[in-house]
This record gives sequence, C-alpha cells and structure tokens, in this order.
Amino acid sequence: MAPMTLHPDSLAVHAGRDDLADLGVHALPLDLSSTNPLPGIELGGMSYEVLATGGHPFEGGSNVYARLWNPTVARFEEALAVLEHAEEAVAFSSGMAAVTAVLLAVTHESQRRHVVGVRPLYGGTDHLLASGLLGVEATFCTPDGVRAALRDDTALVVLETPANPTLELVDIAAVVADAGDVPVLVDNTFATPVLQHPLDLGAALSLHSATKYLGGHGDVVGGVVACDARLAAALRRTRAITGAIMHPLAAYLLHRGLATLPVRVRAQQAGAHAVAEWLRTRPEVHRVHFPGFAESDPLGLVGTQQAGPGAMVAIELAGGFDAAAALTSSVQLFTHAVSLGSVDSLIQHPAALTHRPVASDAKPSDALVRLSIGLEDPQDLIADLAQALTSTTSTGDSAAGRAVQTAR
Repeated sequence: MAPMTLHPDSLAVHAGRDDLADLGVHALPLDLSSTNPLPGIELGGMSYEVLATGGHPFEGGSNVYARLWNPTVARFEEALAVLEHAEEAVAFSSGMAAVTAVLLAVTHESQRRHVVGVRPLYGGTDHLLASGLLGVEATFCTPDGVRAALRDDTALVVLETPANPTLELVDIAAVVADAGDVPVLVDNTFATPVLQHPLDLGAALSLHSATKYLGGHGDVVGGVVACDARLAAALRRTRAITGAIMHPLAAYLLHRGLATLPVRVRAQQAGAHAVAEWLRTRPEVHRVHFPGFAESDPLGLVGTQQAGPGAMVAIELAGGFDAAAALTSSVQLFTHAVSLGSVDSLIQHPAALTHRPVASDAKPSDALVRLSIGLEDPQDLIADLAQALTSTTSTGDSAAGRAVQTAR
C-alpha cells in the first residue's frame, strides 16, 4: 500500500509514532534509563564511538548512555523534523543550549569565527553573540545590511522572525540570498512549524525554544534544531561532548504537546487578533505591534512566508516606562512572567527582563510591553487589560507632573 499523504494537522498527531504498534503500546513510552546494557566489549565500544561522533544507533548495538542517545528524545526529534520539513532534528536541554551548540558546531566545522546577527533578536541570543564567550565575533545589522556585514570568515547568519519582542518580520528568502554560501539560522519559536517553514525558504537551520509553543503548557524547558543530516550529525557530536541532551521527560511532554500544536496556535492567534484590534482603540496605547496589521508587515510576508500573524502582541504605552510598570503590576488574568506560548496569557516588560543584557542601542523601548495570548476567552483578556490600563493613565499623569516639576 502506498503511504498516505497527510495534512499537517494529522502529521502533528502521528509523527514520530511509527514504532508504537510494534512495541505493543498506544501512548508514547518514556525511557528514563541513564545507562543501557552492552552487547559485549567490541559492539559496546563501536556503539559508543558511533553515537559520540554524531551517528545513529545500529542493529545489534547499544544506546550506551543517556548523554549520547535516548529513544524518547529521538521520537520527539523525528516528529519535529517531519513538521519542519527537515531531514532530521536535534533536541537540547534548553533553547540557549541549542543556540550554543549551533555556534560551536558551525564555527568548528567551517573554522570561521565571525557571525552576523540580524537585530532584533531574543535577548539571550543577542547577549551570547555579543559576549564573545564562545570565541565568536559578532556583527549586528538590520535585515537589509546582511550582505555588507559578511566577511571572508563569516560562519553563520542568525535571524529571528517574528522578532522578539517587537514582532518585526524578516524576509527569510531575501536574507538567504544575501548570505550566499553562508548558512542561515532562523529562530522559528514565535511562528512554529504551523505557520512557517524556514528550511523551505533556503535557511540551513530552524531553531525553537521548545519551552514555548511546542510544549505549550509552561511545564517543560527544551530547545530543538531542524536541519539536514550532515548538520544534525555535527550537532549531535557537539551535544554528546557538552552533555546538553534534552531530558527524556521533557521530550515526552514536548512530543505529546505537538499533537495539539496546530489547534492551539490557531486558537491563540484568533484571540491575539481580537485583543490587538481592541488595543488599537485605547488612548493609553501609543502603538500596537501585531503582524496581522499592515503597518507591522510592510513586506506583506503574512500569507506568503508566514501562514498567519501568530499569537504575540507588543504595545508601546503613551505613558512610557511608568505606565508599562503599572500595567504589568495591575493585570489579574494575565500572569506577569517571562516566557510565552503557553495556554495561559503572559505579560512582561522586555527591556527590564529578557532584553536586559542587550546593548543599550539595541534595547526595546522602555514603553514596550509584550503580551503572549493564551487560550482564555478574548473578552476576558480584554476586560483584564481594560481595568489594568486605567492605572496607566493616572501613572502617566503623575509622571508628566513630575517631569514638569523637574523642568521648573
């Protein structure tokens, strides 16, 4: 029988589960083994060498040790690769562990140390590139500056779209063209494979903080990179050496979360659109950043590169930092916390938190607040924001009064 061609929603439910029937189980199994029996010294040694250098287990061999390979992690990787239209995927203990592994693997393989970072980026990624901690020298630029930023020793171009936290959209294919033979890494965390496939547009690697939408319930930390088989082997080798493999319980939760990913993303996206439309009507809000609005998508990438606007909203408050602080401390249904993509709605101030380590000239505005819209009824979220925004008006008036007194 010919294999079925499945809709992405069906793939989200079934990917990475091909071996379950042979195992005689229906739900995903969880293998917590830290070590595994060896078939003998020779085959055990061969197994160790193959896995430690980035290969796959072979028939008659052993998984040896959980730092090298775990079947629960491998099932999640297989499922994510299918959703990302990738040959393989490699899972890590966190999103930043995944970024670190990419930088180590790509710079080692190419023997080049220069990386181009397209701002804005997630604050942790920006900080890692700028710190030089991994021996990497970074040049930061806007999307139209990639070609000029390239050097003979450039190993990688890093971009994020939608970008964190301003939700700016980057034309992936255009950056890939400008990068030439330099591989491009796209942080696909905000869009997820439901809305965007960077590898189809020429990117070499698509990265997720799996903690966010892939898990979707705020109870797991992880990172994952989708790419071709050659890069995946280099990433597994790096992961084996650094010990950054994802824990099997995290992989189990993430794989389970993939089944509802399309449904969650679409529902959260619809809620975000309703909340963003309402925020546009509020005098306390100076500007709303949402890819579903034409002013936030000047290149027309939603509907072409990206299937929908996503479920993140950012707002700049007319009352500046004081108003932002008042809003985040006055909400009741939203949770004031970092992270995003959970079934419950979150609110945070990026400049003070996730983007605190970023250089001052690249920080988001002090007036900007980021909203991650969950699965609550949009009218309940709007009611919560409405009551919280009243505090920003009085705060803004007080701030203006203080400014007048200072001027005098």
